[in-house]
Amino acid sequence: ARQAAMEAGVTLLDPGTVYFSHDTQIAPDVVIEPGVYFGPGVNIAKGARIKAFSHIEGADIGEGANVGPFARLRPGVKLGAGVKIGNFVEVKNAVFGPKAQASHLSYIGDADVGARANLGAGTITCNYDGFSKYRTRIGDDAFIGSDTALVAPVTIGARSRITVVETLAGQQP
Repeated sequence: ARQAAMEAGVTLLDPGTVYFSHDTQIAPDVVIEPGVYFGPGVNIAKGARIKAFSHIEGADIGEGANVGPFARLRPGVKLGAGVKIGNFVEVKNAVFGPKAQASHLSYIGDADVGARANLGAGTITCNYDGFSKYRTRIGDDAFIGSDTALVAPVTIGARSRITVVETLAGQQP
């Protein structure tokens, strides 16, 4: 599988450390860094880059998307063109519109993320109340600031801006 991928135009930076499932589909001009694991049901469009030590299963990765390092994509993920999923980001059953990004330290589950939306570090979609799972909807061009917990079901409108301001005792915000 590794040799066939490379012959088809996929760049594997350290082929012996990349593991494919029987049904992994990768377009030409994709770069895969060391230590990447692909479970069943992965499709990757041309020009994407999968960075080191990422774990991906049941995901469709759009053209020119960047994933990782240390990212986890679980089943039901669909990333649009130019999406960025950064280090220590876990995504499950979520759709990211073109050029949306979650760059670091986040959990995005059961969500629809609009085009060009930016999810700051520590963003969490709280999708389970102990009985049922709910969806979070984030509109196009929304900005979700660092350390934000979005408790579903919730809809964040297009061009919305959410910021969390914390100050130390005695300091002015």
